[in-house]
Amino acid sequence: MSQEPRPRKQIHLAAHFPGVNNTTVWADPRSGSQIDFSSFEHLARTAERGLFDFFFLAEGLRLREHKGRIHDLDVLGRPESLTVLNALAAVTERLGLAGTVSATFNEPYELARRFATLDHLSGGRAAWNVVTTSDAFTGENFRRGGYLDRANLPQAPGSARTGETPYTRAAEFLATARELWDSRPAGEPPRRVDHRGRHFTVRGEFGVERSPQGHPVVIQAGDSSEGREFAASAADVVFTRHGGLAAGRAFYADVKRRLPAYGRRPADLKIMPGVTFVLGDTLAEAQEQAVEIRRQQVSPQTALVTLEQVWGVDLSSYDPDGPLPDIDPDPDGELARGRVRIADPRAIADKWRALSRAKGLSIRETVIETTGRQSFIGTPESVAREMDDFVQGDAADGFILVPHLTPGGLDPFVARVVPLLQERGAFRTEYTGTTLRSHLGLPDPARPVRKD
Repeated sequence: MSQEPRPRKQIHLAAHFPGVNNTTVWADPRSGSQIDFSSFEHLARTAERGLFDFFFLAEGLRLREHKGRIHDLDVLGRPESLTVLNALAAVTERLGLAGTVSATFNEPYELARRFATLDHLSGGRAAWNVVTTSDAFTGENFRRGGYLDRANLPQAPGSARTGETPYTRAAEFLATARELWDSRPAGEPPRRVDHRGRHFTVRGEFGVERSPQGHPVVIQAGDSSEGREFAASAADVVFTRHGGLAAGRAFYADVKRRLPAYGRRPADLKIMPGVTFVLGDTLAEAQEQAVEIRRQQVSPQTALVTLEQVWGVDLSSYDPDGPLPDIDPDPDGELARGRVRIADPRAIADKWRALSRAKGLSIRETVIETTGRQSFIGTPESVAREMDDFVQGDAADGFILVPHLTPGGLDPFVARVVPLLQERGAFRTEYTGTTLRSHLGLPDPARPVRKD
């Protein structure tokens, strides 16, 4: 007896505004402002014209420094994310609006209030990318200071949880925010919140009416086992790294298999890797462009800075076009102190040195190869086909596109790839809903049960 063919999966797409990472090419003449509202508006309008699910903003709570100077790859003057998203709500109609906000250096009541406000102002298009912050460097900007240890992160249901860590705090933070959102049932009197947990005590009445989505869409970024467990328990979207088809399938299967333990279905969580793209009229042209883009992204100075963050010591005397250092990293070195700790810098250094020897790569070439992010390189037809194959093959539910140019880097994709995805029957030809949850096919939050 033959089985019915599985319905064609629809690809979900989001647009990431670059700028606080190493993807952006600053030197290109087409590169525009990273701080003017017109740049945010341009990218958001392009994404909405392309019928994307949401627009995604990263956030930095401190300007990165290196040797006492602002890092070349950071943005001075970047406005606060939620403020930008509230402004974008007025110039877009259907596009979801996602902001990255740390659960380490904020408080549940205030953040729940801000996201509920964004959801109201946008008519149900708000999303929160929940991140944790584990370095003292950032903590110096906040009253508490310090940082939370990465060790002892939460495990599967029923496992022991000891110590204050970024993930244990984030889990309670999100649960507390949801208590606040659920305390205002639609059409019913508000309920008082009385939360007394390890990290937070919140007592009183939430001051914002229940928003159109009930809860903003929750995004979580992380590839570790702890991050996957947190995503399975609490997230609506996973923002992950892009790998090959086999690696994508393995990650997809691993995260989806964790959902039943939390009473959730596979469709309740969307997996959307962050990807880049390079388009050309021919494959050779696209590949040539990709090589040049990577060289622009990793300048000689950037290559040495990247190396110093692993080695923890000053490597300015080394030639970026020469071999990697033969000295071992110092995890407690001056350039590593107070920053995000790399779990095993010696292992990374050994891996990079082995790659450098095997392929005859210089420092700069090694950094280019090991930190590369060009995910889809080819003609519009081949990129559309590869993306579709990736989703139909259960390696992802969609993609968060990170263009290398601001603000016009997404324009070619919307003009040349989106129509091909639509022709394949794998992408919408119009918005059919008004909220971000409807775009993503996510369930509405369960109506809270009154206990009085």
